[in-house]
Amino acid sequence: MSMSDDPPETTSLASTTEQGQVSEGQSPESQASVWARIRAFLARKDVILSAHRYGVDALGAMAQGLFASLLIGTIIVTAGQQFGWPLLVEIGSFAQAVTGPAMAVAIGFALKAPPLVLFSLVAVGEAANTLGGAGGPLAVFVVAVIAAELGKIVSKTTKVDILVTPLVTVTGGVLIALACAPGIGSAASATGRAIMWATDLQPFLMGLVVSVIVGVVLTLPISSAAICAALGLTGLAGGAAVAGC
Repeated sequence: MSMSDDPPETTSLASTTEQGQVSEGQSPESQASVWARIRAFLARKDVILSAHRYGVDALGAMAQGLFASLLIGTIIVTAGQQFGWPLLVEIGSFAQAVTGPAMAVAIGFALKAPPLVLFSLVAVGEAANTLGGAGGPLAVFVVAVIAAELGKIVSKTTKVDILVTPLVTVTGGVLIALACAPGIGSAASATGRAIMWATDLQPFLMGLVVSVIVGVVLTLPISSAAICAALGLTGLAGGAAVAGC
């Protein structure tokens, strides 16, 4: 009986080994299939991971949101102060107060976010801009891009989309802002202060460098205004940046 039992055990062991070899041989193909499905899913959700989408479309839209809130608000406030019209100062202060939400919504619009995602970015932009401090614009850009893509991924995947999409977008975006915005803002502020310090130290040389860099950036399909705002350039460096424009 023992001799008759050996062949099945040997056969079973051999078959198991062959199956393991087959599965190991198919693992690269299965991995490729998984990545293909992921790419197809992201394509259906219009999540395009490209430098043009983020560095040109989203950054340019962020500059428009910045102009439509902080910059126009500053112009209105300044006009009110110069002419002694308190009403203009009040109007401009309201525009300045929504800088973060305006930039976040503009970024979401550029990324073709669905309506629920777009509206949810208001809270995300406010959180990122507040937590980012002086470097708030750069923090808003990073956080809003990630939150918008997260919202697009979950959008219209459940029957309770009106709850799930805002929940994921707002919660995910604010959590990312809490984790990253202070560091991003500090880094942007430190970079801007270093540039301004160097410009004050060597006005002619650094002024020339800053103006040339901004002028070159202006010829590229990215927003020089958004970059300068993110770095918070003022004083001589800010003047050199304006000269470069």
